[in-house]
Amino acid sequence: MAVRYGIVAVRFGHTAWVNTESSRAERALRAVAARSSGGPVDAGLRITLNFHPDRFAGDRPILESMLDDGVYHSQFATGTTNGGATAFPGGDRWQWESRMFAAAYDDAAPHERPVYGALNVRRDPVGAAPRFGSAHFRLTAATLSRATFCFPDSHLEPAAAGVAHRMAAVHAAHDADRGGSEPLNDYIEAQVHGPLRLDTDVEAVVLDPCYRGTPVETRALRFPFPVEWHGGFRLTVDELRRYPNYRGRTYMDAAAAIAGTGVLDPWGIGTAARAGSYDGPTIKKVWHYLACFGSPTEPVVCG
Repeated sequence: MAVRYGIVAVRFGHTAWVNTESSRAERALRAVAARSSGGPVDAGLRITLNFHPDRFAGDRPILESMLDDGVYHSQFATGTTNGGATAFPGGDRWQWESRMFAAAYDDAAPHERPVYGALNVRRDPVGAAPRFGSAHFRLTAATLSRATFCFPDSHLEPAAAGVAHRMAAVHAAHDADRGGSEPLNDYIEAQVHGPLRLDTDVEAVVLDPCYRGTPVETRALRFPFPVEWHGGFRLTVDELRRYPNYRGRTYMDAAAAIAGTGVLDPWGIGTAARAGSYDGPTIKKVWHYLACFGSPTEPVVCG
C-alpha cells in the first residue's frame, strides 16, 4: 500500500511534516495545543493500541490484513471497532472529531483520520486500555509528538485535552478521577495523527500466552518488530460467578458457557466470536468480565 504522507523529522514536542495532506494533522494538533497547558508528558511513557489479535476484518484474519497493508487504520477505514460503532459521516465519533480538531478532518478520506490508543501512564504490561483487547501494539517514542490526548474517553465529551508538550490538564483530570470510574475506563485516550506505519511506528506487539503455538503467533512473528508476552488473562468459573451484577447475569452465564469446565481466556472468547456463537455485544461484555477480573496485573474492583 502506498503511504500518502509521512514524517521526515520528529523531535519530542515538535513534528516536521511532508506534503500538503499533512496540513490536516497540523491543524488538529494546533487546535488541541491552543486549549492545553502545563508541562510535557514523561518521554519514557508509550502509547499502546489494544486489540483482539484473533478476530477477522471481513473474511480475513485481522493480522493478515495488517501485514498486507503495513498501516494501522482507524475504524473509519476498517468499519470495525471494539468500542462504540459511530465512525461514519455525521455519527457521534465524526462529530466529536470535528469539535476536537477544529474541523480539520471534516472532508478527509477515512484513511487520513487519526487512530486511537491510550497513554500507558502505569506502564501496565497488558497495555493502557485492556478494555479494547488482550493484545497491544506499543508505539515508539516518536509518536508522542504527533498525538493528542484527552480524559476521560472522547465519547464522554471530556473537558481535559492535551498534546505531548502540554499535558497538565489531562494528568490532573486523570488523577482526580482515580477510583471514581470503572477501572476499565481509567485510561488517557490518545489520538495519533498521520499514518501509523507498522514498520517505523511500532516497538513491539504484546500478546497473551494463550496464543503461543497458534496462527496468531505465526502471523505476529512476521511483523518487523519483536513479539512480547504478558502474564495472561485467566478467570475461573467460580471466580466469575462472584460478579453477576457486573455486566448482568446473562453475560456472566455466557462467559461461563464459553469457559466450560476450564477457565475463561482470550482464546476461548475468540473461538466463540469466530464461530458466531454469540452476537457482538455479548462477546464484548464477556471480554469485559475477563479483562476486569482475570487480569494478570494487580487486581481491581470492577463490580
